[in-house]
Amino acid sequence: MAERNPHFRRSSLFCMLAITSVLFFLSWFFVLRSTSRPHFVDLSTLPNSKLFAVVENGNSQPRNQDNVDLSIPNMPVSVDYEKEAPQVEKLMKCNPNKVVLKVFMYDLPPEFHFGLLNWKPEGDNVWPDLKTKIPDYPGGLNLQHSIEYWLTLDLLSSTFPDSAGARSAVRVHNSSEADVIFVPFFSSLTYNRYSRLQPHEKKNRNQLLQENLVMFLTSQEEWKRSGGRDHIIMAHHPNSMLYARMKLWPAMFILADFGRYPPTIANVEKDVIAPYKHVIKTFVNDSSGFDDRPTLLYFQGAIYRKDGGIVRQELFYLLKDEKDVHFSFGSVSRDGINKASQGMHSSKFCLNIAGDTPSSNRLFDAIASHCVPVIISDEIELPYEDVLDYSEFCIFVRTSDAVKKNFLIELIRSIKKEEWTRRWKRLKEIEKFFEFQYPSQEEDAVQMIWQAVARKVPSVRLKLHKSKRFSRHKDSRRKREIITVPRNFGER
Repeated sequence: MAERNPHFRRSSLFCMLAITSVLFFLSWFFVLRSTSRPHFVDLSTLPNSKLFAVVENGNSQPRNQDNVDLSIPNMPVSVDYEKEAPQVEKLMKCNPNKVVLKVFMYDLPPEFHFGLLNWKPEGDNVWPDLKTKIPDYPGGLNLQHSIEYWLTLDLLSSTFPDSAGARSAVRVHNSSEADVIFVPFFSSLTYNRYSRLQPHEKKNRNQLLQENLVMFLTSQEEWKRSGGRDHIIMAHHPNSMLYARMKLWPAMFILADFGRYPPTIANVEKDVIAPYKHVIKTFVNDSSGFDDRPTLLYFQGAIYRKDGGIVRQELFYLLKDEKDVHFSFGSVSRDGINKASQGMHSSKFCLNIAGDTPSSNRLFDAIASHCVPVIISDEIELPYEDVLDYSEFCIFVRTSDAVKKNFLIELIRSIKKEEWTRRWKRLKEIEKFFEFQYPSQEEDAVQMIWQAVARKVPSVRLKLHKSKRFSRHKDSRRKREIITVPRNFGER
């Protein structure tokens, strides 16, 4: 065999080395180009994609969009809006740093909601035309538990073309797209107006409506799909939903407190505490400082109560003879609301003492008056406390300490002008969180409640996902048991 040319062999090796080097540098060039391009993440593939817009940073303010943390640093976010309703798309674009909760609302018959306000539907309409006339809600103490009215109005108006802006929740008409399912039952109003048995009735109207509601909900595909865990039921009055709560307990309740609920039915993990609507007048343009409020400590209301409210009676006897302390019986009748407004507006501190249940509307009356609340209620749960520090504007006193002789009055007198002024200024900053209004405004009570619901959604979704771990195996096994027929069946 002829020997190969050494020169040819060296030339071949040189060519191979040159080609390899060129390919190597080209590959690095393309890698660098690809890593320098922005990465787009389709959030529909991530958990909790319906609540993609915000990552909490431990306080009430959402993070700046530049700080969105998806565990992939510095990556812009691309969101597919094509499947969403136009109004949802508009809200998401107008509020890029904010959770916009998607809410499916049942079209319950009017007797469950606005029909209770003597609103008469026209034709097949279930809901009033809010652009024409808004049904009035009854005044007085009914207003305390009127959250059902304000939340329903907010959802109905969320589909208006000009309703973007400050909105925290939007109504969707496909339940499979929703984060939560809203039940528009005015349970507090039903209790206040229809819980007494009439002469011709075997059951009062309040009970009948609750029984019908249970039958309706438990027959819906949405309820069956989640076991009710993603449903929102308003039961703000402590005595509302007495007949139905044991059957609807998996749902998320919106409550004033947990005073009349066993922890297996309602608890802080799954439910939302909402504020009362204050009944006294808001102190507008308040410039009254420490020296402009002559009353040191103010309380007016029912003194003789049961359960945890017994402490009111003990405090009355301890404080009734103290100078610059107002502690007396009062009610909403005979100009009681105006008198309470004047009294709170002219007081430095306002007592919020447990009544028949741990919560009381006086806390929210005090906030609206910029009268520093003194809370004596060991079992109280407070609205939005996961994002709001009440110790910045309230004084908390244990019941066991409050009933000690001179303890409470000496504590209040020890708080000097500088500390009181700091709390008073903070009250004026946060009062908007407790204002119910229509149309809803940025960070008012309606928006804050929806945001509190949104913070519960990941926990609800986690429970739902866990509940489905073995559901397919069970379904397939059940089908096999029903459908599978032995090969020798019938061969005898």
